[in-house]
Amino acid sequence: METKLVLITGAASGIGLHLAKSLSEKGYALVVIDLNLEQLQKEFQENDRLQIFSGDVSLPGTWEKILQFIDSKNAKVSHLFNCAGVIKPGFVKDFELSDIDFHLNVNTKGSILGLKFIADRMKEQGFGHVITISSLAGLAPVSGLSLYAASKFAIRGFCLSAAAEYKQFGVKISVVCPDLVATPMLDLQLEYPEEAKLTFSGPSKVLQPEDITKALIRLMDKPKELICIPESRGLLAKIAGIWPWAGEIFRDKLEKKGAETIKKLRMG
Repeated sequence: METKLVLITGAASGIGLHLAKSLSEKGYALVVIDLNLEQLQKEFQENDRLQIFSGDVSLPGTWEKILQFIDSKNAKVSHLFNCAGVIKPGFVKDFELSDIDFHLNVNTKGSILGLKFIADRMKEQGFGHVITISSLAGLAPVSGLSLYAASKFAIRGFCLSAAAEYKQFGVKISVVCPDLVATPMLDLQLEYPEEAKLTFSGPSKVLQPEDITKALIRLMDKPKELICIPESRGLLAKIAGIWPWAGEIFRDKLEKKGAETIKKLRMG
């Protein structure tokens, strides 16, 4: 039987890790991808249904090697999950110029390259689904996270544009915009209490990786071009994105709530 592979970037931690574990348990054949080879090897054991692949998703050579592996297995790709992502909070007046490439290389360029290389292969197959993780920060401006927001705005726009182009070839493209999720990226933001206030301004109950995995599995079954998790916060983010002045009306209240949440989380 022909092997159909699911590719997952950022699989060593966070959303990518939980998704990979869940799909592996369901019997999917996986290629788990991350720059951190040591962590991948700690989390996964290679077998005939799971292949570990270490590489920088922002480099074309990484994707070329992934395609070579796929060809060596005479396999096809049913899904690509672009889960790799980074964040470093910082006000514009404070961030280092190197922080620009830090965000755009992984969050934006890595996802664009993954979609380009794999969706083109799916086009040849006549089927496939690319799912990319953006953020609610890809819908609405978030002060203190300007570079992260820029990277996520960009990938949302790219995915929605690509969705219209690849549809005729039987290839589905989706972009997912979650609220704050309990991952190492959340822990890092707690070290930036001033910059990350708006990040923590949502519900006191933070989303868990399993919440995102459930939504992603539903998306595999019923593809949509854009989903927000939760949809209620997504609606607010869309409004703030269309009318930024509306978000400013509630800024003080939201920042106060975010500061209180950060304080609670840092206290444990």
